[in-house]
Amino acid sequence: MPPVSDIIELVVLLLVAGGVAGLLAGLFGIGGGAVLVPVFYQAFAMAGVDESVRMQLCVGTSLAIIIPTSLRSFQAHYKRGSVDMSLLRRWVIAVPVGALMSTLVLAYAPPAVVKSAFAVITLLIAAKMLFRRLAELKLGEDLPRPPALYGFGWAIGMLSGLIGIGGGTLNNTFMTFYNRPMLQAVATSSGVGVLIAVPSFFGNVYGGWGREGLPIFSTGFVNWIAVILIIPITMYVAPIGAKLAHRLSKRQLEISFGIFLLIISARFFITLI
Repeated sequence: MPPVSDIIELVVLLLVAGGVAGLLAGLFGIGGGAVLVPVFYQAFAMAGVDESVRMQLCVGTSLAIIIPTSLRSFQAHYKRGSVDMSLLRRWVIAVPVGALMSTLVLAYAPPAVVKSAFAVITLLIAAKMLFRRLAELKLGEDLPRPPALYGFGWAIGMLSGLIGIGGGTLNNTFMTFYNRPMLQAVATSSGVGVLIAVPSFFGNVYGGWGREGLPIFSTGFVNWIAVILIIPITMYVAPIGAKLAHRLSKRQLEISFGIFLLIISARFFITLI
C-alpha cells in the first residue's frame, strides 16, 4: 500500500486538474482529450509520474473518461434522430481497428512519438479555429464512397486514440468538409466516440499492464483515481465555464480556443527539444 501522503497529493492534484478541465470544457464546448490530456500531463508531472509512461497514462485515462460521456451523448442524439447511423454502420470495424492500432503505438512507441502526434494535431485544429476559410472549406458534395470511406474511419480512430480524444473534432471536420450539417456531424461524433473509446480502453489496459512507473490505482494506462474524480468534478464546474462562454461571441470563442490549442501545442513541442 503506498503512503497516504502520496495518495492525498495525487487526489488534490487531480481535483485541481478536473476543475481546470471542467472550466475549459464548459468555456469551449470540448470535453475530450484536447482539454484533458494536457491538464493530466501537468498533474501527473507534479505527482512525479515517470516520463516514460506519463503521456500514455494521460491518453488512456482520457479515453476511459470519454466512454460514459460518449454513450450518454449518443443516446440523446439518437433519440432525436440526428445520428447518421448509415455512416456508423460502415465504420463499425474501421474505426475500432484504427483505435486498437493506436494502443499498440502507445504501448511500444517512444513517448516522443505520442507527444509529437498530439502537438501536430492540436496545431492543425488550432489553425482550423483561427482561420475561417479552413472551417468553410468543402472537399465534396457528399461523403466519399468505400473503400476511401473506410480509410477515413480508420484514420479518425487511429489519430483520435493516439492523442486521447473521442474523435469529435476530427469527425466534425471530416463530415463538414463533405457538406454534412454541423448538427449531424456533432451527433454522429458521439457514436464515433463510443467506437473509439471502448476498444481503446481495453487496448490501453492491456498495453500498459505491469509497466513500471505508473502511479497508484492504475490498471495499465488507466488511472482510476483520475477517472472517479474527474467525471463528477468536470460536470460540476463545466456550467461555470458555459456561463462565461455566453458572454463571448462564437468568433471570440473560436479564437480563444485556437489560442489555447496553440499554447498547448507549443508546450508539447518544447518538451521534445
